[in-house]
Amino acid sequence: MKALRWHGKKDIRCDTVPDPKIEHPRDAIIKVSSCAICGSDLHLYDGFMPGMESGDIMGHEFMGEVMEVGKENTALKVGDRVVVPFTIICGECDQCKRGNFSVCERSNRNRDIADKMFGHTTAGLFGYTHLTGGYPGGQAEFVRVPYADKTHVKIPDGLTDEQVLFLGDIFPTGWQAAVQCDIEPTDTVAIWGAGPVGQMAIRSAVLLGAKQVISIDCVPERLSMARAGGAVTIDFKEESVLERLKELTGGKGPEKCIDAVGMESHATRSLDAMYDRAKQAVMLETDRPHVLREMIYVCRPAGTLSVPGVYGGLLDKIPFGASMNKGLTWRMGQTHVNRWTDDLLRRIQEGQIDPSFVITHTVSLDEGPRMYKTFRDKEDGCIKVVLKP
Repeated sequence: MKALRWHGKKDIRCDTVPDPKIEHPRDAIIKVSSCAICGSDLHLYDGFMPGMESGDIMGHEFMGEVMEVGKENTALKVGDRVVVPFTIICGECDQCKRGNFSVCERSNRNRDIADKMFGHTTAGLFGYTHLTGGYPGGQAEFVRVPYADKTHVKIPDGLTDEQVLFLGDIFPTGWQAAVQCDIEPTDTVAIWGAGPVGQMAIRSAVLLGAKQVISIDCVPERLSMARAGGAVTIDFKEESVLERLKELTGGKGPEKCIDAVGMESHATRSLDAMYDRAKQAVMLETDRPHVLREMIYVCRPAGTLSVPGVYGGLLDKIPFGASMNKGLTWRMGQTHVNRWTDDLLRRIQEGQIDPSFVITHTVSLDEGPRMYKTFRDKEDGCIKVVLKP
C-alpha cells in the first residue's frame, strides 16, 4: 500500500509499505477513504516533537470502510463506515470510564517511555511519535485500528466524508476548547489562531452562546473565514492585540481565552518572540509560548485559559505569578474525542454546522508531501488539506 512516511525534519515521502494485518482480536483493518493533514502534524514536520523514527507513517485524522475485524470485535462488521478518533481508547480503564479518553491507561504500548517523560502515561495516538505508542497513522491506504471496538465513530448513511471526517480530531478539539471555558451569555471569548482548530473553536463558542468571539491571526484567508463564522478579527501584524482587546471589552479583558496555536507561535512585535527563537535555535527551549504569555496578561481576573494547542516540552519565562494572582483557571489537554462525538454528529445531521467549510484543498495521497509544505507555509490560501488515498 501507499503511505506518507516521516524521514526526518521537513522530509515526508509517499512510500510503498506492507499492508497492515490483524494483530489482536479487538482490531479492525480500515480502507481509508479520506484523511487530512492536521496542524499538529506540522510539529512533526518541523522536527519539534521528540520520539519520531524514520519511516513512521503520518496522520491521525482519517476515516473509511471496515475491511476486516478481529474475532473479539463484535461492535464492527465488514462494510461499516467509520471515523477513527486520533485517541486510541480501551473503554475499560478508570480514565475511560470517566470519559477522560485522551489519558486512557492501556492504549499506549510504550507506556514505560511516557511514564518517564510525563510522570504517567497518556493514551496511544495514531501517527504521533513513539511517546504515544508509535502506532502507524492514517495518511495511508489502509490502517490497523487497535481497540477498534471502542476506537471508532459509526457514520450513518446520507453524510459525506467531508461533513464527518473532522469528528476524528479538529471538530471535537475546537468544541472541547470552548466547553472547557464554561461559556456564559455575557462572555467575550478570545481565540488565538484561526487555523482549522481555531475555526472550529470559533463556531463552537458561537453555538455555546458567547456574547462576543474574537479571532487573532495574521493570515487574510483565515481572518476572512473567522469573520464568516461570526468572529470579530484582530490582525496582529497590523494592530496591537492588547489595545484592540481593551477596546472590544471596555478595558476589562476577555473572560475566556483559547490558545489554538500551541508550541510554534509567531509574533512580529515582541521581544519575547525573538527570545524564544534564539533559545530554541540553541536547544535551550523546546516551545515558543508567546500566546500563553499574552493570554495570561490580557485575560480578565478570575477568567479561564483553555489550551487545545499542542505543547511538546519545556517553556521559559511564563508569568505564572500573574496567573496565580489574577486567579486564572487553566484547562488543557488532548481531546477526549469520544466524549463529544454523539452530540457533534447530531449537530451535523441537524444542520447546525457543516465542518466541511474549512477545507481549501483536496488532493491525492501522492501529493501529500508537497501539501505539507504548502500548509506549513500558508501558501495558496491553504487552511485545511484533505487527502484521498
